[in-house]
Amino acid sequence: MATLQVRDIDDRLYNFLKTSAKLQNRSISQEVITIIQNYLNSPKTASTNATLEFLSLTGAWKEEKTAEEIVKNIRKGRRQSKRFGRKDGLFD
Repeated sequence: MATLQVRDIDDRLYNFLKTSAKLQNRSISQEVITIIQNYLNSPKTASTNATLEFLSLTGAWKEEKTAEEIVKNIRKGRRQSKRFGRKDGLFD
């Protein structure tokens, strides 16, 4: 049978394993083996591929305006904003 050695384990994690093992009437080694077995035998949820998810959004937002018009509107809104115009604000 193989031997697995784990080094530099966090004290809090070790104490958690120790407590969990005691509650289950197991040694710490038996508890770790049980946790690993349960994890590996549990049904896996399908993880989404972030790249494919992002690419699926292509064309999801349709806009009739050109990119230049959109940029122009954004810049116009920034110039007309009163957000930074106050003299008693954070950005005086």
